Amino acid sequence: MTDSSDEKLALAQWSRRLTQALQLLDLEVDSQVILQLAEESTAVSPSAGPISAFVVGFAAGQATNSGKKDVQSAVDTAVEKARRLVSGGTHDGPDSKGWVDSAQ
Repeated sequence: MTDSSDEKLALAQWSRRLTQALQLLDLEVDSQVILQLAEESTAVSPSAGPISAFVVGFAAGQATNSGKKDVQSAVDTAVEKARRLVSGGTHDGPDSKGWVDSAQ
């Protein structure tokens, strides 16, 4: 795709098809947030982007299913935590001081 509006449209259509196929009918995917997180995650490793996107989605789903948070709030929390990890690179994380009680 040569035009970013074409890519945005393709991503929106793909997200809609995928959420419907997975029966996530009320989910609105913010593609830009996911893409930014994936790109930022490459600072840790070239392949960290897809892993980050998957784990953030899984964590948000867990928080939502447990009734702790609504979907958007769960996604925002998971993305923020992933970004904090990325900023620490491979040397900082939940096992480091300051991460106590940081679960969803």
